[in-house]
Formats: sequence, structure tokens, C-alpha cells
Amino acid sequence: MAPPAGRVRPWRNLAIFAGIVVVLYSLVFFTGGGGPTPKLGIDLQGGTRVTLTARTVDGRPPSRESLDQARQIIEQRVNGIGVSGAEVVLDGVNLIITVPGENGDQARTLGQTAKLYFRTVISEEPAKAPVPGAKPPPPAAPAPGTSPSVGNAPADSADPQVAEQIRKARARLQSLDPAAQQQALAALNCVVPNPLRGNDDPNLPLISCDQHHTAKYLLGPAFLSGEQISSASAGPNQEGTGYEVRLRFKRQGEDTWSRYTATNIGKQSAFVLDGEVVSAPQIIAAIPPGQSTSITGSFTQAEAQNLANVLKYGSLPLSFQSSESQTVSATLGLASLRAGLLAGALGLTVVLVYCLFYYRALGVLTILSLALSGLIVYAMLVLLGRWIGFTLDLAGVAGFIVAIGITADSFVIFFERLKDEVRDGRTFRSAVPRAWVRARRTILSADAVSFLAAAVLYVLAVGQVKGFAFTLGMSTVLDLVVVFLATHPLVAMASQSRLLSQPGLSGLGAAQRAGAESRAELVTAGKGA
Repeated sequence: MAPPAGRVRPWRNLAIFAGIVVVLYSLVFFTGGGGPTPKLGIDLQGGTRVTLTARTVDGRPPSRESLDQARQIIEQRVNGIGVSGAEVVLDGVNLIITVPGENGDQARTLGQTAKLYFRTVISEEPAKAPVPGAKPPPPAAPAPGTSPSVGNAPADSADPQVAEQIRKARARLQSLDPAAQQQALAALNCVVPNPLRGNDDPNLPLISCDQHHTAKYLLGPAFLSGEQISSASAGPNQEGTGYEVRLRFKRQGEDTWSRYTATNIGKQSAFVLDGEVVSAPQIIAAIPPGQSTSITGSFTQAEAQNLANVLKYGSLPLSFQSSESQTVSATLGLASLRAGLLAGALGLTVVLVYCLFYYRALGVLTILSLALSGLIVYAMLVLLGRWIGFTLDLAGVAGFIVAIGITADSFVIFFERLKDEVRDGRTFRSAVPRAWVRARRTILSADAVSFLAAAVLYVLAVGQVKGFAFTLGMSTVLDLVVVFLATHPLVAMASQSRLLSQPGLSGLGAAQRAGAESRAELVTAGKGA
């Protein structure tokens, strides 16, 4: 026969909760390969902060729209390469990327312009090899009062000298005159940084080097843009050694590439990234629409994966230069964490002492329920760090401390409903199911409001505030798990115990006396009438 409404089988619910804990900690200790500790944010473990300065071709200040678009693309790149806990903030014409842990090298590559064009190779010749151990020659010193060279220094994007230098570089490296092209090709020094990095005109020929500075190329105008790429992935070279990047194009790009490969068999096609030749393979057969294309070269696995990630998440609308890169210490964050945990521990201690004084045995159940809540919260932090890259920062810790109050509030709602039932003359055991039926609606409503507030905050907020909202929302959901599967069954079991159900020990003695006095007054008043 089914139990009456409001009644539960305590052992069954506790067994379900224990099963959840066992599953979570089995995943923590036996999957993922990481240690059983949560991932920490930059304020708790340190990391790298990179400042990228935007520049435009004409030297004018970049538009807010283009800066915001660049920020969104870099955020996509952050997520794509699995850099967890990173933050991309727009500050004037700068993008500030903050990456926790040991992902500093990845952070420095996130601002690559990634303007990819496909160009026909007109001629190729070996580049002059640099002398072993020799430093590359410095760029020509600017005249007094002018900006440093475009390819090397953090030139002011509003400085007209930048636009003038780009114009001169184009006139030399993107000339339409065949004689000037051959002269520029012979004079090109591949060791000197490319002055047109990310600013070459796709409609003009281009004289450039490969990324390893071993070859020089005279290239025709671009016939296809990297914006037509729909996907990019890295993997071992299927027809040789090393690694390759496999591309798939959008419909228009597929048609263009298919027509080009069909009419240029035997010729070389250069894949040019930010003005440098990544690979210049020979076309040996027409590639029909729908078939993937491979970029091959002397790639290491890391280089191939980085190129695939950069191409996959699109070209930036602006050129960026890393103007500052610094290592961030976790000392201040750890000190703040210790202070916050100390304050939280003191506050929690006061709450627990009050619960023990006011609720007696029910206060002990409150402490036990909070401990069980902390148990599953910790496991979820570890697993979410592995699965979605969630990192715990100071804002997240604050979210958990606030959530402790929400969890304790659920217990108080239940216990106060229980005391109301006892005042009405019911025993501890008979009061539990009735109090639970009345309390759970309030608990569900309160947690639903808290979760909705956390969800709205997560959607609208940026940066560390998202971490606060995430931990608050997650703790609110786990609060329901603890209250329904642990706290309620534990209270039901306590009501069935002769020892724990004693009025003086359960904390319900005052409610029983108040109820008895109230009923006595009603009887006296009735007799008097």
C-alpha cells in the first residue's frame, strides 16, 4: 500500500542520495585524469594578462562595432581552444585578455588577425638563410617625431604615420609593375618582420615569404577569402609525415575552389595568412564541391591545432598588436580568499550555534545537511572544471557563501512549519508529513525565484559576475536535492526515534507547551461563555 500523502520512505530517499554521491565521487577519482581539486581562477592561482592594441589600415580610430566584433571572435577562440576562466574586456582601443593558470602562450596567440587568402603562385625562389646565431636586423629607425615601423612597435592607431608606412609598403610589395615586382622580390629580406602583416590588399599581387623564412614568393591577387571557410580541423597528415589542417568551405567558397582547382592543375596555390605563406601546395587534381581541402606544411601538432582554431573562429575585423604581456600573481587573491573563508566560517559557526540552541536535534540535522550539501557541491566543482572548464574565483566563492544562506533558509522553513503543526497538538511523528507538504511548496517557490535571479544575472553579466551567478544558481539547484533527498528523510527518521523525539531534545518542547497553553485558554474561555 502506498504511503499517505507527505510521507516518504526515509531509507529509500537516503539511498538515492548516497547513490548520487557515490556516482559523483567515482567520476571525480576515476575519470578525467586530473586531481580531485577544482580549477581555480586567475585571482586564486595567477595567470597571464595580455593587452592587444587595435590598429586600422588608414590610421583612423577603429569603430566601436569593429572592436566589439573582434572581442566576440576572440572570446570564441578562447572557448574553442579550451582556455578556461579567461576574460576578454574591451578598454578603449585595447582588448585585455586575462587567462588563468599556465595558458599564457595560448593567450598571446588569440589576437592573431587571421586574414587568410588563397593566391596563385607566380614565382618562387629560396630565401637567403640567416646566419646561425645572428639576430635579425632591426627595422629602419623612424625619423624624429614619427612612429616606429608598423610591423614591430605599438604604434598609435590614430597616428597618420602608420597609414603612410602601410601605403609605402604596399607600393613596394604589392606593385602592379612586373619590373618593380622582380626588384622587390630580389631585395626582400625574410628575416625582417613583415610590414604588411594583416594589412595586405587582396585585390593586388603580393610579394611575401613563408612562415619559416625559407622561401620568397610572387603571388597573384586573392581569388578566395578565408571567410568562406566553414570548418577547420587539425590532424596527422594522411599522405605523409607531420600534421595538416583540413578545411571545408561554405557553398560559394566550394564552387570557387572547385572551379579554380579544375583549371589550374599543376600550378601552385598559396594559402596566405596575415600576409605570410603558410603552405603553397601543387594542385594535382580538381577538388569537387563537398570534399575537404588540406593545408600541409612543416607543422608541429601544436602549430596545426593553433592554425585550425584561429581559422575556425573567423578573421578579426582589425589588426592587433600585443602591446603588453604580464604575469599575474595569485598572492592578493589567495589572501582575499583566506579572509573571505575566515569570515564565512565565523558567520557559519554563529548560524550553527544558533541552530543548536534554538532547534536542538533539528539543529544537528541542519549541520549534517549543510555538510552533505558541501560534499556534492565540491564534487560538482571538480567535474564541471573538467567538463566545461569552469574555474572557481573569488566571485564564485561569494556565490557559494550566499547560497549557504539559501540552503539554511530551506531548513528553517521546514522546521517552522513543523513547529506550527506541533502547536496544533500533533506529535513530532505525525507532524512531519503534514509540515513537509506545506513547506515544500514554499521551498520550491523560494528556490525558483533565486534560480531565476541567478539565471538572469548570468545572461546579462560579464566577467567574474558570471561566476557568482553560476555558483549561486548551481547551489540553489543542489539545495533542492539535499532538502528533498537528505534533510526531509533525516527529520522523518528522527521523529521515529524515541530518543530524538523527546520534546526537550528535539527542540519542539516550547512549541508543545505553547500549543497546550493556547488550547487550555480556549477551553477556559469556552467554559466561561
